[in-house]
Amino acid sequence: MERLLDYLWVFFISMVPIVELRGAIPTGAAMELDPVITYIVCIIGNMLPVPIIYLFARKVLEWGKDKKFIGKFFTFCLVKGENGGKKLEAKAKGGGVFVALMLFVGIPIPGTGAWTGTLAASLMNFGFKRSTLAVLLGVLIAGIIMALVSLGVLEFLSFLY
Repeated sequence: MERLLDYLWVFFISMVPIVELRGAIPTGAAMELDPVITYIVCIIGNMLPVPIIYLFARKVLEWGKDKKFIGKFFTFCLVKGENGGKKLEAKAKGGGVFVALMLFVGIPIPGTGAWTGTLAASLMNFGFKRSTLAVLLGVLIAGIIMALVSLGVLEFLSFLY
């Protein structure tokens, strides 16, 4: 039962914007959870909000951008998503928006995860199915990178140079 609660913990961490699986996988490693189960749980947790973000985030942010207490934050989110979309479009010369979105999500640095990528795709009107697939592939890539880093594999390989 204790392990189940630990997996639930990393599941919920992977759903948090900005942190996502970039924080959840190292947390699972620190808790000495099974790396494969942690990876799968974090992928599911990170992807669960994606359809909701794509379908509703833009509408909610547009609605709230001029509200008293939430307006600044909602405007920040809109600007962040729009800037992410512009960066994707700039990198995707020749119609490579799918690959650019996948790589944008797949590079595990703050601000480039599933939340921002999905919001950017939504603001670019990049199609639900294609966005979701590109984000999923990016999340899988970021998860592999974070798992390798968390397990010390990349650190070990650096000694070979």
